[in-house]
Amino acid sequence: MTRGITEVAVGVLTRADGAVLLAQRPPGKAYAGWWEFPGGKLEAGESVEQALARELHEELGITVREARPWVVREHVYPHAHVRLSFLRVPTWSGEPRAREGQALAWRQASHIDLAPLLPATVPVIGWLRLPQCLAISCAMELGEELFLQRLEARLLRGLRLLQLREPGMSAERFDALFHRVRERCRHHGAQLIVNSVHPASYAQACDGVHMRAAELRLCVSRPRLRIVGASCHDAEELALAARLGADFALLGPVKPTLTHPLARTLGWPGFARLARGSGVPVYALGGLDERDASQAMRAGAHGLAMMRSIWR
Repeated sequence: MTRGITEVAVGVLTRADGAVLLAQRPPGKAYAGWWEFPGGKLEAGESVEQALARELHEELGITVREARPWVVREHVYPHAHVRLSFLRVPTWSGEPRAREGQALAWRQASHIDLAPLLPATVPVIGWLRLPQCLAISCAMELGEELFLQRLEARLLRGLRLLQLREPGMSAERFDALFHRVRERCRHHGAQLIVNSVHPASYAQACDGVHMRAAELRLCVSRPRLRIVGASCHDAEELALAARLGADFALLGPVKPTLTHPLARTLGWPGFARLARGSGVPVYALGGLDERDASQAMRAGAHGLAMMRSIWR
């Protein structure tokens, strides 16, 4: 017998200090004693946002002020097949308290020591550890020395994820640049991934790879690397990234860009429509700068990916 899919809204409450709230499932429920993010099933006629607001008020006694769409994932448990719509909740009123007798705990995403975690909760921890800013290199345009100066300045300001992408650069120049960039990223504790336009040996020598859309469509299994990102332009490619087990996707272009001036742009409505159903966290890409961060989050982006604006 085929089971129906149960729709569930899940809230990731995040305090100003970056800590997130987890709740322990109470006795009498499936997986009692396991830790999860709070939320619950949608009732007839409810939207995901409405269901989450109701559930968090019932469970925690809070009133949600803002809930941002984030990632949608399905998981099959022995007792149910669920579709989990994860929303990030940055603002609410009231102090969360256990209204159903459940234990509550605030933890930083980098130091979650609660166990056992509900299986569908585990990947969320990895998503939370992704920074909200992804920088893409621009050394061919700036020149290597100026780029390295600006990279150092950005690393000092907290940049923690860089994609090295220099199509057209000679193999000798790229090799020298890679080693200098990797040294700086390691010194500052930043993660470095290399675009798949370059030989795979470079991705294997740092933290991972960023796959172009054409290669994503041909890939049958996740590369055996710590970090795997993917470029996506439509719902089909986002679904492929999720099935592959990518850690995140870049979705765009949202606005016109110098790199692809004739490419069809998504605009924020188109981006929001695609990102809302994504099975992986999505970075908004294309003609954006840091002033677009708030709008990107409201549209369902995990954060921004920037190539030129971030080095200005």
